[in-house]
Amino acid sequence: MNYTETHIARTGAKPLRLQEYGVGVFSRIASKSALKKALKKKLITVNGKIASTATLILGNEVITYSYTKDERGNTRLKLDLEVIYEDDYLAVINKPPGIMVSGNGFKTVTNGLAQNLKSSTRPDAIDPQPAHRLDYATTGLLLVGKTSTTLVALNKLFEEKKIRKIYYAVTIGKMETAGRIDFPIDDKAALSTFEVLDTISSKRFGFLNLVQLIPHTGRRHQLRKHLYTIGTPILGDATYYLNDLVLKGKGLYLQAQSLKFNHPKSGKALHFTLPLPIKFQKLFPSLARVDLS
Repeated sequence: MNYTETHIARTGAKPLRLQEYGVGVFSRIASKSALKKALKKKLITVNGKIASTATLILGNEVITYSYTKDERGNTRLKLDLEVIYEDDYLAVINKPPGIMVSGNGFKTVTNGLAQNLKSSTRPDAIDPQPAHRLDYATTGLLLVGKTSTTLVALNKLFEEKKIRKIYYAVTIGKMETAGRIDFPIDDKAALSTFEVLDTISSKRFGFLNLVQLIPHTGRRHQLRKHLYTIGTPILGDATYYLNDLVLKGKGLYLQAQSLKFNHPKSGKALHFTLPLPIKFQKLFPSLARVDLS
């Protein structure tokens, strides 16, 4: 069945490209990636003409989004996700390894969210959508929006760096006890800081380190690239590695461990943490029961 949503553009102080203006305008398009996807599929028109990301919005344009309602039925992805927190506006889940957060494939976290989360009762409820991404091999905390207003607000919090993310990794090689890495990524400024919590000797790798990582920017593969650049790649990384120092079959030793932010609706301070993964604990048993939040 075909559906349409129509929006009359508000008059702004200056023209905006549709890719900036259109996020949150339609209930089913609450993120930049969703907007780009709809535009690529030619589902959005402005004053009756097929729109693009560069279409300028001056004010009073008729913006129409046409789509076909998803028929999930028996083809729905069966994916069990650990829900860490959930309310009517947002959720936090523990992303498993070996699965994309989103994309064109069928098996993605995004496609599995609706079956694992309760439907929002808010007027602007949407199919749950991730507010950020984690790599295919990375595990850990993933923040999800359940209403269009919340998802836009979460995106803004990320842009304003008001969401604090902490990662834990096991790295290969000798490291300083703490430091900062500010090598550009894809010609864009990038900053990560790290603190080594423990180091053990390894016959194969020389040294293995349990490292706390904070990304201060959000570049693709930022932590993996930064650690590789300083000569201490993450254990299990099959893309960014030195010589033949690749651990196969155990996955990437990188987890999104902590999320801290203020709830966009209530303003309440929220802080979520995960325990160290079992495979981390086996290498660093003395820290298995330590609060690393």
